[in-house]
Amino acid sequence: MSLNSRVDSHTAEVAILRVSGLRCVGCVRSLENQLKEQPGVDAAAVNLVTGTAVITYSPTETTPIAIVERLNQGRFQATLAEDSALLELPAPLEETSLPRLGIAFVLLILSSVGHGIDLLPGHWPMLETMIWHWGLATVALLLPGWEILQEGIIGLIQRHPNMNTLVALGALGAYLTSTVAWLWPALGWECFFDEPVMILGFILLGRSLEQRVRQQAQRDLRSLLALQPQQALWQPSLTTTDRWPIPINRIQVGDWLWVDAGEPFPADGTIVTGETLVDESMLTGESLPVAKGVGASVLAGSRNVGAAVTLRVERCGRASFLGQILDLVVQAQNRKAPVQQMADVVAGYFCYGVLGLAVATALFWSAIAPHLFPELTHSTPLLPLKLALSVLVMACPCALGLATPIALLVGTSHAAAKGLIIRGGDVLERSQQLDTIVFDKTGTLTMGELAVAEMNLYGHYSAEEVLCLLASLEHGSRHPLAVAIQKAWAATGNPPEQATVTDINSELGLGISGYIEGQCYRAGRLDWLRAQGVDCPALELETHVALACDRQLIAIVTFRDRLRPEAVSTVQALKAQGYEIHVLTGDTAKATQQLLEPLGLPPTHLHTDLQPQQKLALIEGWQTQGKIVAMVGDGMNDAPALTAAQVGISLGSGTEVAIEAADIILTRNHLEDVLAVLALSRATFRKIQQNLLWAVAYNIVGLPLAAGVGLLLWGLSLTPGIAAACMATSSIAVVLNSLSLRRQN
Repeated sequence: MSLNSRVDSHTAEVAILRVSGLRCVGCVRSLENQLKEQPGVDAAAVNLVTGTAVITYSPTETTPIAIVERLNQGRFQATLAEDSALLELPAPLEETSLPRLGIAFVLLILSSVGHGIDLLPGHWPMLETMIWHWGLATVALLLPGWEILQEGIIGLIQRHPNMNTLVALGALGAYLTSTVAWLWPALGWECFFDEPVMILGFILLGRSLEQRVRQQAQRDLRSLLALQPQQALWQPSLTTTDRWPIPINRIQVGDWLWVDAGEPFPADGTIVTGETLVDESMLTGESLPVAKGVGASVLAGSRNVGAAVTLRVERCGRASFLGQILDLVVQAQNRKAPVQQMADVVAGYFCYGVLGLAVATALFWSAIAPHLFPELTHSTPLLPLKLALSVLVMACPCALGLATPIALLVGTSHAAAKGLIIRGGDVLERSQQLDTIVFDKTGTLTMGELAVAEMNLYGHYSAEEVLCLLASLEHGSRHPLAVAIQKAWAATGNPPEQATVTDINSELGLGISGYIEGQCYRAGRLDWLRAQGVDCPALELETHVALACDRQLIAIVTFRDRLRPEAVSTVQALKAQGYEIHVLTGDTAKATQQLLEPLGLPPTHLHTDLQPQQKLALIEGWQTQGKIVAMVGDGMNDAPALTAAQVGISLGSGTEVAIEAADIILTRNHLEDVLAVLALSRATFRKIQQNLLWAVAYNIVGLPLAAGVGLLLWGLSLTPGIAAACMATSSIAVVLNSLSLRRQN
């Protein structure tokens, strides 16, 4: 099975980078601009939460290594995700390491004790001196707060202010003003050395808590990563007993690997010696172990629960089934919904707006308020500065920047752990508007395991010869009819060898033709053969394939399928939720109505005898009527409809073309997962909306309060330290709200 991303390999390729140095949405916007400015880079999307960047580039103009080298010359540092190894999530940021947080916490306690000296027993004159508080503030700036100050000032100098810029200006402003007031007491200014200590202490404490919650948010994604072992046992040949442990990124296609009982398979491959039981529950949802022997395929991340076997590697690293799932999840988390794109634009300019508001606050309270509200300003000469500093540290671009990516991380990772691959935030947003769901029949609503039911012969060919000819024409095809033919041919007991077919020509949804020993054979629907000049009887048949040699009809083979066990309950549940359900199929009306009768759909919603372009036309017709359509399919002939629908959903067992055309992939091949993915999409998008509402409401309410509106209305104002505590709390609230998605069934 291939789950590759939908990118035209002839014009563009995709690379994933792991990036350090991302602090807020301003950093995201700055990094995206830097990447897009590089020659050969067509698009770039950065995720603040996972610390990854997904870039689309032209391989004729640049390489991922060149992109990384140019990027590392600036403030951000990046590494390229290797093809031979699975993706890794970035390590936690050093700025919230326990030693620095511990120092900040101790300084915060000491500063608080100094201001509450009267509550302590005994006499502690040293704790009351100004040099003590100056020393605490200085240590806070130089030790736990140094990186914040450094990055904040660099961002300001480079004209890319970020959250650290606001915090640095707030802490430095309070520190320098207090230092001036201490050194020149004649000015009559008050000292507030406790404010920079409180600002940095609360900010680092908030970031530490936020980081821990982010790690919990990544739990489902990390559980997928944990399926891949760190090393494998390499075997130089099938006859030797020598085995050597090698790192997982050293595995190559064609290697022989020894996999002991109880160990996970390190790569996709084929068993070449031994028999065992394989637990694939984490990947396919199959609850019981599957018996597999020589020639059977296994997937990376599944676990060997039987006996030791030798595996021949066919796909490894990011090319393996598990690696492709992880790639898709990371790319999905970097694909932004329109609502996030709007939020990112606002957040990108947010810091500039906050700096402007801080300046306006200082000007108002220093030049205008003394004339309008003299009773509030005459005794506090530093009030304008304090309020301006409160505005700087109260502002929270982080909550706005985290609102969408943290919910998307939790939602898509939780979905991936359940076998549901959602390709991005834009898919989530479109999923909320669906009103029509269209199913392909064969292989989607049905098992897709057709069996030959009847064969009518019209020439001198035997049944075995007919099956051999059909199997030869359909060799290599994964269409359910082709698979049924191959099975029937193999079940004849002593099947003859398949014939060599030349000049094969396939017409999608109609039939196939080719030359065998100089004669032209055609296999397909009766109406298609009739259009080719073959003399065919006028019959109304169920699912069938007719075979002709030159212009002579040889045989008509009919097939029967059966509904998936969960098809009826899934369709009924979707109807109960208000969706309009349609079924598209290339089968005849008679066969379709008999098979789908348990679904309870009106005949007008069963669209039969369709070719791929007709399926596409129906989808486009409903869309012109204003319907928002999801298409669920699995075959090559479903690809145009999957692409045209607002949301395309493919079963993981479908063809590569169908999977690449889909927006959502159900890797466990369970039809009821359509219900699960729609429910999870709705829940995730609701969390995104709630997070954005909270982030916007917090800043709309908090910034005016920090600017002094509370002082005008109630005589109360926020100190910079309290404002910093509010800012830290707002980011944590967004992350905690998103974590509730993990309880979604």
